[in-house]
Amino acid sequence: MLRRFVVVLPLLTAGAAVAQTPSPVATVQYSCAQGKSLSAEYFDGPTRTAPDGRPIPGGRVILTLPDGKKLTLPQTLSGSGIRYANEGETFVFWSKGDTAFVEEGANQTVTYKDCVGRKK
Repeated sequence: MLRRFVVVLPLLTAGAAVAQTPSPVATVQYSCAQGKSLSAEYFDGPTRTAPDGRPIPGGRVILTLPDGKKLTLPQTLSGSGIRYANEGETFVFWSKGDTAFVEEGANQTVTYKDCVGRKK
């Protein structure tokens, strides 16, 4: 009996790890100006509270760029729409409704603009 338990326990914990992998709440393909495109997988997450009482969004987005590069960006505070940014704020993805744009670098140059999304 003990041997069966030892064999089954690793199988149960392995299954639990697979079951906890979150699925995106939406996957959107964006077509942008100048023939550019990118894909976004949106994930929800729990909202936390900052020491000053402000809510900190817990969502994230995984962007896939045309060269295949993937970026995972946490959701940040936004006055309008949804904003995702890396820690240094050198790559920022904004979306609102079915539109989006990307800002890059210290000067916040818009590198993907006039993006219109279509859910997959």
